[in-house]
Amino acid sequence: MPGKPDPDRPLAIAAWEEAFGSPPPPYLSVAFLRKAVAYDAQCRSSGGLPAATRRKLRQIAEGKPIAVTTCGDLRSGAHLVREWNGRTYQVEVTEGGYRMDGKDWPSLSAIANHITGTTWSGPRFFGLTSRSGSSR
Repeated sequence: MPGKPDPDRPLAIAAWEEAFGSPPPPYLSVAFLRKAVAYDAQCRSSGGLPAATRRKLRQIAEGKPIAVTTCGDLRSGAHLVREWNGRTYQVEVTEGGYRMDGKDWPSLSAIANHITGTTWSGPRFFGLTSRSGSSR
């Protein structure tokens, strides 16, 4: 049984429409609408997303595989090596992702998960980022 309508919803919808230029999807909560509008205001006041992030998002929107847009300075043909539990793993960077042991992988995180059996940040597992998540 649906609850009674939130009296703040019309205000949140109006703020969304002002910020984004179109009505929000009908299923978004008032709390989410407020957070999205606040985030948009923060981005506008601080200059928005960095150019590199905007470029990567644009490439993904154009249909490029995520692995291609997130591999940073890695070029096709580069090799990553990681030792884990006494075994050395070698990963080749390909045009559409990564190759290890003759199998294609969509992401370094998928490979790290396969190797360790747990969820890892692939770039961090292979030493491409620091502990804080920034690129080296």
